[in-house]
Amino acid sequence: MHVVETPLPGLIQVEPDIFRDARGSFWEAFREARYADLGIDGPFVQDNFSWSVRQTLRGLHYQLQRPQGKLVSVVKGRVYDVAVDIRKGSPAFGQWYGVELSDDNMRQLYIPPGFAHGFCVLSDVACFFYKCTDVYSPGDERGILWNDPTLKIPWPVQNPLLSPKDQSYKSLADMDDQLPVMRP
Repeated sequence: MHVVETPLPGLIQVEPDIFRDARGSFWEAFREARYADLGIDGPFVQDNFSWSVRQTLRGLHYQLQRPQGKLVSVVKGRVYDVAVDIRKGSPAFGQWYGVELSDDNMRQLYIPPGFAHGFCVLSDVACFFYKCTDVYSPGDERGILWNDPTLKIPWPVQNPLLSPKDQSYKSLADMDDQLPVMRP
């Protein structure tokens, strides 16, 4: 496996070694020591799985008091995955990184605590799997509006399927008192 550099501090894209033959494929999804060597620190305490249909957009989510690092991947289908640095004091504050994750490329993206995260589904269905460094805390969940005009994320969908919660989020500028501070 190897790492693809991203322009955002702490955001790590992993390209696993995939072994393919006539029977199918095999790849190692996680080994604690190898990922720690890449700077992906756990412990991971919760695994999540979501199943979504084409044009679903989930995000941009984060937790404020119990921030989660997330190691994300797609086990079926294709998504456009986005991470936004929302850490006050970060040199990359307000910048985002997007990448296609799929069952073909088996890429993983490690999204450190202090980032907002979202994805939209490009295939008929997508099964999205992720490991988290803290548990889901409903009262602590926050979000940034998916189409915040200052972020200018070029989502590959025009009219996404959104939850009422995701539709109601505010822009990054309107969340100043609800943003994490970059840790030294």
